[in-house]
Amino acid sequence: MTFTKAARLALLLAIPGLVLVGCGRKGDLDRPGSTAPINTLTPAGTVEQKEQVDDRRFLLDPLL
Repeated sequence: MTFTKAARLALLLAIPGLVLVGCGRKGDLDRPGSTAPINTLTPAGTVEQKEQVDDRRFLLDPLL
């Protein structure tokens, strides 16, 4: 196997991996589009009221 064939194979195998790595979101699970800051002044042990969000279906939901 020559270097160019090995480089092509590595690139071909790396592309799907890079695509799958981009299929996520790093951070806390919060409502999408929420711009409200995180409340750090609430004492520990108190329950913070969250906004209700409509549950909308997504194309890839059956896969999860």
